[in-house]
Amino acid sequence: MTSQSAATLRSRYVAQAASDLEENRRLQQELAKRISVLKQEEALLSDILTLAEGYEDIAETPPQPEQLQDEPVVAKAKKTTTTPPAKGSTPTKSARAGKAAKAAAKGTSPQPPLLGELLADVLSQYEEPRLAKELRDELLEKHPDRNPTPQVVRNTLESLVAKGRIRRHKQQRSVMYTLVKPGEADSDSSD
Repeated sequence: MTSQSAATLRSRYVAQAASDLEENRRLQQELAKRISVLKQEEALLSDILTLAEGYEDIAETPPQPEQLQDEPVVAKAKKTTTTPPAKGSTPTKSARAGKAAKAAAKGTSPQPPLLGELLADVLSQYEEPRLAKELRDELLEKHPDRNPTPQVVRNTLESLVAKGRIRRHKQQRSVMYTLVKPGEADSDSSD
């Protein structure tokens, strides 16, 4: 073998080794990133598992009857209101505030409002019927932390229809919704 062919062969080996080394470093960086992500996922799953175990402990204790838990709030509401709320009406803001105050007294954070309450609140701002899509869009705008699917919004609206809190209107192929005013629910049932 000549010295020139040996030098050419050596330069090829050096180039190949440099290429392999560079590829190895790139793979090490990728693996380091994947390990970091996996460690974060492990921590998240560990937290979820801890919360689930805590929930199981809570679920094992017998729940208090709903009336007993809300009794002080109901008694307070009876003293402050002069007329009883209409059947199917939503809790008043003072009742909700009472529940929040009660939760704060217990040292627990108040529960976030239910999707049905949020949708009824959005719907209360309009006199004319609204599409479920419009209601969902406005809900997402006002409550970016909530992201219900369109199907969940429709199901919730239909649940409110079944409870008599909102009314469904069909216009051609569209289904629209309006809020039932407190006096309307009683007059509709007498017809």
